[in-house]
Amino acid sequence: MKDKAWDKRRKIMTSALHLIAENGFHASPAAMIARNAGVGVGTLYRYFKNKDALIREIYMQVRQDMDDIIYRDYSEELPVRDRFMGIFTARVKYLLAHPDTYKFLEQYHHSPYYFNKKREKSASDEALFTDLLDYAKSRHIVKDMDNKILCAIAFGPILFLFKEHLTGSVRLDDELGGKMAGACWDALKF
Repeated sequence: MKDKAWDKRRKIMTSALHLIAENGFHASPAAMIARNAGVGVGTLYRYFKNKDALIREIYMQVRQDMDDIIYRDYSEELPVRDRFMGIFTARVKYLLAHPDTYKFLEQYHHSPYYFNKKREKSASDEALFTDLLDYAKSRHIVKDMDNKILCAIAFGPILFLFKEHLTGSVRLDDELGGKMAGACWDALKF
C-alpha cells in the first residue's frame, strides 16, 4: 500500500515539474497537475497541503537528486581543480539528462518561492562548493573574492550555455561541458 501511495506522490511531483517547466507556475493549476498525473485534485491535496507546498517539495527533491549525483564521485582527497571539475561536470550531466529540472529551477530561483523564504540548505552542492572555495582561497589556489561572485563566475557561463542548448543554437555535450569547466576554472584560479 505504501508503494502505491509513494507512486501517486511521485506522479504528482513529476507532473507538476513538467507542467511548471513548460507553462510556468501560474499557468499550471492544481487541477491540470492532477489530471496530467492521472489522479484527482483531492488526491493531490492528500499528499500536499497546497500547490505552494508541492512546489517547495519538488525543489527540495530536485536539490537532493542533484546532491546525490554530485556527491557520488566527490572526494576531498582529490586536488582542488579535480574537485571543481567533478562538481561542474556532474551538474552539466545532470542538467543535460533533466532539462525540465533546469527550466523548473530557473523559474523557482526567479520567483517569490525563492526570495521570500530562507534558501533551504540541504547538504547541498552549494555548501560543498563554498567549502571548496574557502579551502582553495585559504591556500591561494583561487582568487580571494566573495563566494557569491566566484559562484557566478563558475556557474553563470554554463547556465547561459544551457539556455542556448535548449533553444538549439548550441549543442552542449560532455566534451563542451568539460571545456567550459576548464574555462571557468581558469577564471577562478590565481
